[in-house]
Amino acid sequence: MTGRPITGEARIRLRTRAADLYVAGATIHSVRHQLGLSYGTTRTLLLEAGVRLRRPGGWRTTSFTTGT
Repeated sequence: MTGRPITGEARIRLRTRAADLYVAGATIHSVRHQLGLSYGTTRTLLLEAGVRLRRPGGWRTTSFTTGT
């Protein structure tokens, strides 16, 4: 992208594509690279789309006990 504000139909298309990729399991960083956007813009588009963001680190952040 060019650093200009994304508006209108272009914003709607990017927001939909970003949401589809993220819901399918891509990370925000992966989505931003695929769409050529900044992290902040990608995150904003996902929030605008109503996507519930995952916790950083995914499944690795779960705590567990080892039985030892």
